[in-house]
Amino acid sequence: MRDLEIFELYNNSPDMKKDSFGEKLNSKLNVKTDYDKIVCDFEWIDVMDETIRYIDNILRNPNRFIINEEEIVKIELARRITVESIKHLSRNTNLIQDYDKKTGDVRPSKILNVNKDESYNTYENRFIYTLIQNMKTFISMKKRDMITSSSLKDLKKFEYQAATTLGSERININLSMESKIMNKMEDGTKDGMNVAERIERLEMKINDLSNSEVYRMLQKLHVALVRPPIKKTNLILKNTNFQYAMNLWNYMQEHMNDNTKREKEAKDYEDEDKLKRYMDDAFLLDYLTMNTLSKEAAPAQLNEETIEKLTDSLIDKIVSINADLPEEKLQEMIGSKILISRQNNVASLRQVQNAFSRSIDNFLDKIKEFDFEGVD
Repeated sequence: MRDLEIFELYNNSPDMKKDSFGEKLNSKLNVKTDYDKIVCDFEWIDVMDETIRYIDNILRNPNRFIINEEEIVKIELARRITVESIKHLSRNTNLIQDYDKKTGDVRPSKILNVNKDESYNTYENRFIYTLIQNMKTFISMKKRDMITSSSLKDLKKFEYQAATTLGSERININLSMESKIMNKMEDGTKDGMNVAERIERLEMKINDLSNSEVYRMLQKLHVALVRPPIKKTNLILKNTNFQYAMNLWNYMQEHMNDNTKREKEAKDYEDEDKLKRYMDDAFLLDYLTMNTLSKEAAPAQLNEETIEKLTDSLIDKIVSINADLPEEKLQEMIGSKILISRQNNVASLRQVQNAFSRSIDNFLDKIKEFDFEGVD
């Protein structure tokens, strides 16, 4: 980017005029800001969606155990005579009604009836049942408090009024400047679906899990929900499906609160600090710009003292940049630049030559302080 030409205008303006401009300056700056940034987090939808297939794997191949229900019933009601039934009868001879010594037949009045049944009421299955319940609760909470998209609003407004006098000249300014940023950012859209559609699809998948045989049986039994901390059984620790389920459990525990981040601030005040000083300086630059239209304004002239200062600065830079040059080479280079200046600017030849002569004399001592290469 090019250098701002206004700096040259400022530097070439008389210091007396710039000082007088500020002495009688009376200014006022009103500032209004309205900032509102919302950052939404929709990661939880992806985490749940990716875990559902592992929960489905668990429900399709559930952990189970066999329950033996023992009951002593009348012999005519017994469904099946098992080894356990015979052993029980041998220990409880009072249940024998008749014994035929010739044939050895025994006729009991009652006998032990053993019913074997599979049960899904295991800790691991109750963990999955509780996890699905928590998923439903988690989604309901997110839907209630959800903001559907991230956004940024950044409004700034300046109202600046100022007046000053320079002799008989009165200068006034009224400036109003406004900046607006109104952006919608991440809205959770994925695979062509917005947040609401993605949540609806997620709820349908969870509903399918709730219709599984294991879930419905546990629901019918009104099993107790598991409470943290979760027991680290061998199945939960080593089974891949349970590992994903455990990760989702931990994620929901950590992100139960709303993860939407919001930063909001609005101000309306009269500034008396740095902003006002900036605007006062800008007022001066605006005036200097406008003053270039004045027919009474004399063109800025560089006096001899200013030229000498500028020349000193230039030579100082030349010496610093070319510190490794021998003294003779450096003097030759400066002399050649003077010749070029003479050819390009005859009108100011004497002024430039005098300034460079004085500056070279002043800097020769400085040059000798450098450790030039090639100089004995």
